[in-house]
Amino acid sequence: MPNLSGGIVAQLFRNRFPHAMRRSRISAGLLMYRHRDGVLEVFVAHPGGPWFPHRDLGIWTIPKGEIEPGEEPLDAATREFMEEVGIAPSGPYIELGSIRQKGGKTVHAWGFHGEWDEHEGIRSNRVNIEWPPGSGVWALWPEIDRAGFFTPEAAKERMKPAQHPFIDRLIVALEASPIRAVGR
Repeated sequence: MPNLSGGIVAQLFRNRFPHAMRRSRISAGLLMYRHRDGVLEVFVAHPGGPWFPHRDLGIWTIPKGEIEPGEEPLDAATREFMEEVGIAPSGPYIELGSIRQKGGKTVHAWGFHGEWDEHEGIRSNRVNIEWPPGSGVWALWPEIDRAGFFTPEAAKERMKPAQHPFIDRLIVALEASPIRAVGR
């Protein structure tokens, strides 16, 4: 489910679907990185759906999603990454800790080295969304509609501010020796 934590859309959604807001407020995600010509780049995604089709700054995110009951956070992060962008992640994974987003959701994250050919695009799962809320009109929307590698500075311009620490922590971990990674 897309994050509907702020604004009028969120309030309309909560009023119309109060049961949906009782779901987990804990998510897990992955921050893929690579070095291109000696420069660090991180992979972030633009949320799909009807909410932000023309907004580019301050809403991109690491591919992430809710942790299912009984699921380990890293397992949820790898599952969600595959579902949202269609790229099979592989470790080792660098633990990046957690943050709390503006709407109260806690997000746990791990970094990993990976490659992606932008000419292949992404393959995101689709979600059925009623839009506008209460209209009775339902349509399938991609959960993520675009993604890409960016320098840390360019990624931060696009990302939710609450997720900036993931990039900072990744940089610190990559500068450390040896890299602290979790197996797999």
